[in-house]
Amino acid sequence: MTEGFFADRDLRLEFPATYRNREPIAAVLARWLPQSGHVLEVASGSGEHAVFFQQCFPGLVWHSSDPDPDHRASIAAWIAHEPLAARMPSPLPLDVASRPWSLGASLQADLAAIVAINLIHIAPWPCCEALFAEAASRLPKKAPLVLYGPFRRNGCHTSDSNAAFDHSLRSRSPLWGVRDLEAVEALAAHCGFRAGEVCSMPANNLAIAYRR
Repeated sequence: MTEGFFADRDLRLEFPATYRNREPIAAVLARWLPQSGHVLEVASGSGEHAVFFQQCFPGLVWHSSDPDPDHRASIAAWIAHEPLAARMPSPLPLDVASRPWSLGASLQADLAAIVAINLIHIAPWPCCEALFAEAASRLPKKAPLVLYGPFRRNGCHTSDSNAAFDHSLRSRSPLWGVRDLEAVEALAAHCGFRAGEVCSMPANNLAIAYRR
């Protein structure tokens, strides 16, 4: 069963961390996202971020996605609850690691940014490779690929809490874990992206914008 709390016994999942980090993430997205266009959020989870960001950035069309059907049901329920169905498309059943991505016509023609929040540490490394490869082939020049989450720097954790979190992740799957920023930077460069613009975030996380 999908982890999380159900809101009012409907299909909306609630992930407590979302309420803690959504405003700081929105603040940094406001610096990096364009005023208009279509944004693809991969691994949207419960959908709480998606509906919040759609409200924060009314000039954008926010496209959510997730391979988990329970998550997609939650996203759709949040879109209906807000209500944002007139502005937000239904969530896509996108698996980041499964290439090539199948996207709708509007995303193919007018993709302005890709956002990945708390993804690459809860997925095998090939998922991160697929994310950068697809972003490089789909994003226009100067359009951002935005990552958010915990990272190691110079091979070291930046806090005891991140080290404990990394241990917990690896106990669940040896293919998961907090990623080295330097490894991500090397992958980004290999895919044609410039060095990321790094922003320190609350709770020992980073937000990073990569552009070609």
